[in-house]
Amino acid sequence: MLACDFFHVDCVLTLKRIYVFFVLEVGSRYVHVLGTTTNPDGRWTTQQIRNLVLDLGDRLDGLRFLIRDRAGQFAASFDAVLADVGIEAIRIPPRSPQANCYAERFVLTTRTELTDRMLILNERHLRAVLAEYVRHYNGRRPDRSRELRPPRPTHPAADLNFQRIKRQRLLGGLINEYERAV
Repeated sequence: MLACDFFHVDCVLTLKRIYVFFVLEVGSRYVHVLGTTTNPDGRWTTQQIRNLVLDLGDRLDGLRFLIRDRAGQFAASFDAVLADVGIEAIRIPPRSPQANCYAERFVLTTRTELTDRMLILNERHLRAVLAEYVRHYNGRRPDRSRELRPPRPTHPAADLNFQRIKRQRLLGGLINEYERAV
């Protein structure tokens, strides 16, 4: 199952609102940031989901549903792209964001860990910061629903009992990653 949504970030220099479109694989909690834009219309959103379908390739076989809200950015062509690969788009009821709780939780996590603590200068800066954060989120950040394992671990979990630990600072110290010191 997939869940998708938008969240926005306000740019400091251009005073524009930048929208981030993402898809979350619910079972593994793996996140795909599909794109950023100041004008998320139906054509743009449809193209982003086409790109995701091409990127996922054979992994689409295990996916049957995509949960989304009723926003105007999701055109009929968006649902048609998903239907062509056998994924049913499920729209949540009006005014009930809790029905898309997995996507909303990622939005809250991203806001509290990243965008509320950092001034975003422009769209390019936002893309660079999001790329680093999503790399951390998918590869190193512990997830409580997965017994403190990240979606796709890039390093073994550090045993904090007997060995020295090395800290690596990301995004200017906003996020820390830990591993065994050698």
